[in-house]
Amino acid sequence: MKRTFKTASLALGLGLFASTALAQSGEKIRIGLIQTLSGPAATLGQQARDGFNLAVKELGGKLGGRDVELVVVDDELKPDVAVTKAKGLVDRDKVDVVVGPIFSNVLLAIHKPVLEGGAILISANAGPSSYAGKECHPNFFVTSYQNDQVHEVLGKVAQNRGYKKVYLLAPNYQAGRDSMAGFKRHFKGEVVEESYVPLNTLDFQGELAKIAAAQPDAIFTFMPGGMGVNLVRQYGQAGLKERIPFLSAFTVDESTLPAQQDAAVGLLGGMTWAPNMDNPVNKAFVAAFEKEFNYVPGSYAMQAYDTARLIDSALKATGGNSGDKKALAAAIRKADFKSARGDFKFNANGYPIQDFWLVKVAKRPDGKFQTEVVEKVFDDYGDVYAKDCKPAS
Repeated sequence: MKRTFKTASLALGLGLFASTALAQSGEKIRIGLIQTLSGPAATLGQQARDGFNLAVKELGGKLGGRDVELVVVDDELKPDVAVTKAKGLVDRDKVDVVVGPIFSNVLLAIHKPVLEGGAILISANAGPSSYAGKECHPNFFVTSYQNDQVHEVLGKVAQNRGYKKVYLLAPNYQAGRDSMAGFKRHFKGEVVEESYVPLNTLDFQGELAKIAAAQPDAIFTFMPGGMGVNLVRQYGQAGLKERIPFLSAFTVDESTLPAQQDAAVGLLGGMTWAPNMDNPVNKAFVAAFEKEFNYVPGSYAMQAYDTARLIDSALKATGGNSGDKKALAAAIRKADFKSARGDFKFNANGYPIQDFWLVKVAKRPDGKFQTEVVEKVFDDYGDVYAKDCKPAS
């Protein structure tokens, strides 16, 4: 069954109309937003939904001068459910663009049906290696990163800091495997163990016992959502926080910090952005987001915000025409908008070329928690798979 979110207060408050009905006016641009909005990882999808909605609100409820019909569906973090709902967006709701999802296993499931259905697919978070090389597609774009890259930040940092032995821990799905590959691309020391746990694991006592016994110079982990909340809490409770440096991506960020709080302060992460990034677009975005939603935005919100602004710029370039998908894709590829993260352009494979940063968890004077920039690790960095992508002529 298709579950469509039509929360009246949200729609009215943001000046948007979210519905499963077909647009009655040809003037509307139909956007399908597929995110994880239930279960332990729901906060990630909520951030993305809120970031996209904020951008549309700031643009007067329009993208490229056209009124927006936004159809929001919950993929439930289930690939089979996601396929059904993605097909519904394309076949029944006739959306022009599908935006999402959070998780790579969901993206792998919806990629083919969305593109074969004739819509443009823009991933505002998941960036698996699968479609970054030979399997790239002219109508598929990623506004976040290629999955490996954020983890490469921590591998480079571990190498630069002289760590000799590192324990690796990730969930057993595509993004988890990409995280390991990314970390090892720049870390040349010993991997004492490469441990995979089932997706949505919440009890890490067995893994923590192994880490304590191995006594590595550091741990590297990728644990998004509720997994990250529990791992950080249990890591501190096990007395490991003060003994073994904790390097991670998507484990301590603005989606998990409200639950982790002091347990996460001081822990390091890798990202393309942080809320305290010093540029005018970002300052305005963070201030507007916190005023609208009363919580600190994370990368999921920023990337979705950027995605809406990207679509707006492309539609302006096509004179509002979304029917010619080749022309719309060409306009998207130009990325003629100002990103909250600063530098941003698309590589040949539709994945970004951008800067990557080491960030650190801090507690703000107002008592809220956020990540903050420590140092730039990679400048204008493209992924290693792009060389194998042969762009369509």
